Amino acid sequence: MAEAIRMPLLSDTMKEGVIAEWHKKVGDTIKSDDIIAEVETDKATMEVMPYVDGTLLYIGVEKGKGVPVNGIMAIIGKPGEDFQAILDAENGVVAPATTATPAPIAATTETIVAIAEPVAESDERIKASPLAKKLAEEKGVNIHAVKGSGDNGRIIKRDIDSYTPAATSPVAAAAAPAAVQTAPTAPTVVVPVVAGTEGHTDTPLTQMRRIIAQRLAESKFSAPHFYLRMTVTMDNAMEARKAINLVSPEKVSFNDLIIKACAMALRKHPAVNSSWMGDFIRQNHHIHIGTAVAVEEGLIVPVVKFADQKSLSQIAVEAGTLIDKARNKKIQPHEFTGNTFTISNLGMMDIDEFTAIINPPDSCILAVGKIAATPVVENGAVVVRNLLKLTLSCDHRVVDGAVGSRFLQTLKTYLENPVTMLV
Repeated sequence: MAEAIRMPLLSDTMKEGVIAEWHKKVGDTIKSDDIIAEVETDKATMEVMPYVDGTLLYIGVEKGKGVPVNGIMAIIGKPGEDFQAILDAENGVVAPATTATPAPIAATTETIVAIAEPVAESDERIKASPLAKKLAEEKGVNIHAVKGSGDNGRIIKRDIDSYTPAATSPVAAAAAPAAVQTAPTAPTVVVPVVAGTEGHTDTPLTQMRRIIAQRLAESKFSAPHFYLRMTVTMDNAMEARKAINLVSPEKVSFNDLIIKACAMALRKHPAVNSSWMGDFIRQNHHIHIGTAVAVEEGLIVPVVKFADQKSLSQIAVEAGTLIDKARNKKIQPHEFTGNTFTISNLGMMDIDEFTAIINPPDSCILAVGKIAATPVVENGAVVVRNLLKLTLSCDHRVVDGAVGSRFLQTLKTYLENPVTMLV
């Protein structure tokens, strides 16, 4: 019987998935573990497989178009099988038939698409990110000739941007593989800039960037933000980190120390570990710390679950693994959802201090700047201390100024005296 392959819900904020690439076409024989498409969500690009054997009878949308959650991506069945009944059942949404259809069958069944490990690409096709393929097509670059610098030789955006074709003879040019033909997508429009003239570059939004913009705008303009700033002296933390790394099986970073300190402070101030739910406030009993990570398409927030119950070395291992997965597009949905508090750290980029927009459903986000040697006055004398500036963005519907301030005071105590986190 024909089966509808539907768009799954891959994150708690996902409303639709965009088809970044189809790896099969109508008429192809499909095995249950074949990768049929890459789907771009609001968090990451995932490869999908149907867990259904048969023939690909129908593709719901072309590359670059979106499919709502639970909408039909494709239909798989026996060659020539009638699938019109499935489309008719979709509330009157009828797509063009792609194969001849005999008499209707008595019944149909449906299946939800299964998720394969992202970026695990086969040797039978080019190892390239959807964005790299798109740029190669737009620039007329023969992607077969590009050497990938990504994970396992995967071709990524910077490889296309930096690619310079080698001079080839007419014979070699004729022998080169033809560019892959795909359905038309909205191109990046580049207006050539000539001396003395104006120009611009228009880049179409990725699904991730579109959802980031939507969610942050909703957060900024629906949640009444206010900001609390505090300076922390990190001299003891720097010494403690050196001592910890002499015995820790995994190198502990300052960000790991901050994750642990925030988790411990949230345990004492559960009101900060809460979410605005519209007509009630949810106080979470678990503490899941998200850390904002910059990736090619925008931002993603890997989450260290139950961070208050883990040692510094455990946090270091888990956070490091999640950040690597995020940057290599191997992170899975359960690894970037469920946060109850978020940290955004730009200290490694030499930023002194900044404010961050709250990451829903959290009620607070901590912005972390760099540690800077700074002259300060102590007991009438000028001394140099290593100072760290923190800014806590709070949703005033959930967290009042006094509540947020007490949280920061506790966080400051933990960071200035790291040994207190161990007792």
